[in-house]
Amino acid sequence: MDKIAVMGDYGSIYGFAALGLSTFPVESADEAAKLLGSLSQSGYGIIYITEELAARIPEKIEKYSTEISPAIIRIPGVRGNTGDGVRSVRKSVEQAVGSDILFNK
Repeated sequence: MDKIAVMGDYGSIYGFAALGLSTFPVESADEAAKLLGSLSQSGYGIIYITEELAARIPEKIEKYSTEISPAIIRIPGVRGNTGDGVRSVRKSVEQAVGSDILFNK
């Protein structure tokens, strides 16, 4: 089984440790970009990242968008939900099935 990591500000991710996930508190974009690369090469198959942090390293996250692993999933932080996580999942589903399954007429 692949390992699961959670990246973001400490206040947003500390609770995930109780679930047995590896938590990595980071604040700066440079630190996040380096950590993402390191985690992807260290056997982490799923990497949760707060939406706020992901917004600061979009080119680094885009690099992994066509890869099978790791799956990088944006999650809301304690400062709120920006909607980027939902948009990202929606885009992935649309690419996988060929249409927008959430489209409401």
